[in-house]
Amino acid sequence: MCAKYSPFNWDDIRIFLAVARHGQILSASKALGLNHATVARRLSALETALGSKLLIRRTNGSDLSEEGQRFLLHAEKMESEMLVARQNVGAESAVEGTVRIGAPDGFGVAFLAPRLIELADRHKGLQLELVPVPRAFSLSRREADVAVTLERPREGRLIAGKLTDYHLRLYAARHYLERRGTPETIEQLAEHSLVGYVEDLLYTASLDYTGEFLKVWNSTVSVSSAMGQTAAVRSGAGIGILHTFMANGSPELVPVLSQRYLKRSYWTVVHEDLRAIGRIALVIDFINEIVARERAVFLA
Repeated sequence: MCAKYSPFNWDDIRIFLAVARHGQILSASKALGLNHATVARRLSALETALGSKLLIRRTNGSDLSEEGQRFLLHAEKMESEMLVARQNVGAESAVEGTVRIGAPDGFGVAFLAPRLIELADRHKGLQLELVPVPRAFSLSRREADVAVTLERPREGRLIAGKLTDYHLRLYAARHYLERRGTPETIEQLAEHSLVGYVEDLLYTASLDYTGEFLKVWNSTVSVSSAMGQTAAVRSGAGIGILHTFMANGSPELVPVLSQRYLKRSYWTVVHEDLRAIGRIALVIDFINEIVARERAVFLA
């Protein structure tokens, strides 16, 4: 005789969460290491047990139904409780497991990546994943466990903490200025080649800042990432607005109109259900620690 099915079978809820986050049964099955048919069957069993249609299955993916959206909130709470329970009973008491950090590419690559080895050396059982890309991360969909963001979130069950302010200034390559001359006024910027961002790829309003220097910023070269803009300016492509903590370490980059600068902020953000998990709290504390230790580079 088969055992009676429980609607709170954790394995099936874990499968549901994977499908909800990937948007496809096939992608979720690959991530879980399960057969596509097994995933589909377990989802159907979960829907039957709950008496609700959780997914609208389409040829190109799966969308959550209204019932699925409501159940997702409960499933995420169950997931968080399971993580906390594992920690409290000792399965992760030695600070073990994986923490994925989402961050803007400039902060993630230029600052955080070379410093993560310090945290890894402190805790040998900790696996760190850094995703330094110029986009927003959905913490509710577990695209990252911890995110460094450019704005404080206004919605969702998220906990945000101010990490630091940082400055952006105008820079150019030394050989560019030798060839083209150095502008002495903001208005003279219009006579130069300019490096900017790809406007329709901006993922947050705080990145739309060229107008704060020059009303009409006509970019000769546009790059969709902070690292790419820094590389373009360093090559001599033109004058660009760069993060001081990235540019000041390059002797070939020279500040232009150095009295002018912009101030922006970084925030650490975590889903409220995950803040109590030891390894995640540890990573947030570490990021705050290393930024506090080197805060001067952000405000140069």
